[in-house]
Amino acid sequence: MSKVAVTQDSLVVLEDVEKTYHMGEVEVTALSHTDLVLDRGEFVVILGPSGSGKTTLLNLIGGIDSPTAGRVVIDGEDITHYRQRQLTLFRRRTVGFVFQFFNLIPTLTARENVDFALQLTRRGRRRGGEGESAAELLAKVGLGERLEHFPSQLSGGEQQRVAVARALAKKPAVILGDEPTGNLDFRTGKLVLSAMREVNRLLGTTVVIVTHNQPLAAVADRVLHFREGRIAGTQVNAHPVPPEDVEW
Repeated sequence: MSKVAVTQDSLVVLEDVEKTYHMGEVEVTALSHTDLVLDRGEFVVILGPSGSGKTTLLNLIGGIDSPTAGRVVIDGEDITHYRQRQLTLFRRRTVGFVFQFFNLIPTLTARENVDFALQLTRRGRRRGGEGESAAELLAKVGLGERLEHFPSQLSGGEQQRVAVARALAKKPAVILGDEPTGNLDFRTGKLVLSAMREVNRLLGTTVVIVTHNQPLAAVADRVLHFREGRIAGTQVNAHPVPPEDVEW
C-alpha cells in the first residue's frame, strides 16, 4: 500500500525514492527515502543549499534521470523503469524545462526558436489540432513585439521569457525551472517569475522552481526545504506574494 496520499488532483507522486551515484569507489546518496505529492496547478519553490538534493529531485520529476529505488509517477504515468528512449518521449509529451542558461539557438529569431519546439511537439502527436502559434506563445510572455529579434538582440530577461514560451509549446503538464532567475538582475528576474506565475494561473500548469534565492519562496503556493538529500520542511503560503512585489 502506498504511503503517500494520492488524489485525482495529484500530478507528481514520488514514493520512497532514492538516488545514489557512484563516483569511482565512492557512493554518494543525492536523494534519500523521499515521499512527495504535487497537485495540478500548484506553484512550488524548492529551497536548499548546493548538494542538498533539490536538482536531483527536479531531474527525476522531469525524466532526465531515473531513481535507484522507489517509484516516480507523473500525470498518471509510471516512469520509474523507463529506458532512455521512453524517457525522451515522456519529456517531449509532458514536461517543459526552463534552465538557468537559456539554451536558445543563436541563429534563430525568438519566433523561430519557439516554432522549432512546436515542430518537435507536433511530430510526436498522432492527432489533434495545431494548437497555438509561436507568435501567440511569445505574446503570452510579453514578447509580442520582439518576434523577429535574435537572442543577441534580446536582454537576459527577454531570452529567458523566450525559453518560457518554448517550454509552453508542448502544453506541458508541468514546467520545471532550475534556477531560472539565477543569471538575471532582480528587475528582469521579476519579469520572468511573473511570466511563469501567469502561465500557472491562466493555464493551470504546475510549476516547480529550484532556487537558492530565499525571497522567491514568498511567491509560491508551497515551499519545500531540502537538506542532505531529504525534505527537511514544508511551508504553505495562504497568500502568495505577487512576483513584482518580491525583494531580493
